[in-house]
Amino acid sequence: MNLTPAEIVRELDKHIVGQTAAKRAVAVALRNRMRRKKLPPELAREVTPKNILMIGPTGVGKTEIARRLARLAGAPFLKVEATKFTEVGYVGRDVESIVRDLAEASYQLVMQEMKAKVEGRARSLAEDQVAALLRISPQELRTGRYYDQYVEVEVAEEARLPMAGMLGGEPMQGLQEMLKGLLPQRRVRRRMRVREALEVLKNQEAERMVDKEEASQEALRRAQEEGIVFIDEIDKIARSKGAVGGPDVSGEGVQRDLLPIVEGTVVSTRLGPLSTDHVLFIAAGAFHVSKPSDLIPELQGRFPIRVELEPLGPKEFERILLEPENSLLKQYSALLAADETELHFTPEAIEAVARFAHQANQELEDIGARRLSTVLERVLEEVSFQTCLGRVEITKEYVEARLKDVLASPDLSRYIL
Repeated sequence: MNLTPAEIVRELDKHIVGQTAAKRAVAVALRNRMRRKKLPPELAREVTPKNILMIGPTGVGKTEIARRLARLAGAPFLKVEATKFTEVGYVGRDVESIVRDLAEASYQLVMQEMKAKVEGRARSLAEDQVAALLRISPQELRTGRYYDQYVEVEVAEEARLPMAGMLGGEPMQGLQEMLKGLLPQRRVRRRMRVREALEVLKNQEAERMVDKEEASQEALRRAQEEGIVFIDEIDKIARSKGAVGGPDVSGEGVQRDLLPIVEGTVVSTRLGPLSTDHVLFIAAGAFHVSKPSDLIPELQGRFPIRVELEPLGPKEFERILLEPENSLLKQYSALLAADETELHFTPEAIEAVARFAHQANQELEDIGARRLSTVLERVLEEVSFQTCLGRVEITKEYVEARLKDVLASPDLSRYIL
């Protein structure tokens, strides 16, 4: 991948409306990774990512920008919520689990790619096994005539630590993850349809063909060099100046525990020691009550790039409904087309949906573009309940009729929208 920052922004534009400043910031961060690879090794070691702090209300695209950036780069991606962690000494998730989870995400990504390369051969071996059980030839099996029959196949199940179910909690889960792959697998017999058995056996065969040591080494390299961690709700662990007490008394402790991870440290994972020196961290928060300056100074300094995302209005909602490659309207149209219902929204209907979504955000809680899903569910409830309707035109009048009573009652809208 060798996209310029402008090309990266154009790719993000296909999925996210507006928020140009945030897109430009992440595009530069990604391009700098490519630039770093061209530097002499001794200099490349010293060039660390410029972490990004996104400031803006919920539902305006913060998470989606980070997620799409990782997908575009083929990079390991992890989203965490800052409020899920507690400082050392308290019961709960410790911040080092972020690094372990990133390692696991990286391993799954690499395994998926490596298994895809041997998929054809693995599928052939799976077909041979199922055909033998059915006493037919693989060629007969491939006709699909037997896919709904049942067969009994032997599948592998990962063993678990004997006390894992009894003790539970983050420490035991972490230990389970650390030993994953080292614990023996037991074989059990399962009865399933042929189509399901083929998929299970294909995955097992592909897993056998993949060199696990090579996969682990590549996953560790990618997590260290290309990993992206998105820390959401970081404003919730910042204490506004003058605040006394509050629900999260250990917020500052969590920040101090996060600091070495963001600055660069080495954490033991099941893949081996993982350095976070070159992991890109993107933090985000609404900062309605607190401000970025309420974070501890050391953590503020580790997020030198600040971008503010704009709140969304009716016009942005219209664009979100229409412009992205997989917009909500395209998704609903495709779903209903599977049942021979051809959905068509008039321009006025789209404008009405956007207006109602914005109004609901103003009068209830502002959840950004997520409100469009709840509004559309209400609008299309009757149409979705039926099948084979042929062409259905959704007009402005239809939208207003479906939503008028809901928005007229604050109590009703609070629960439905």
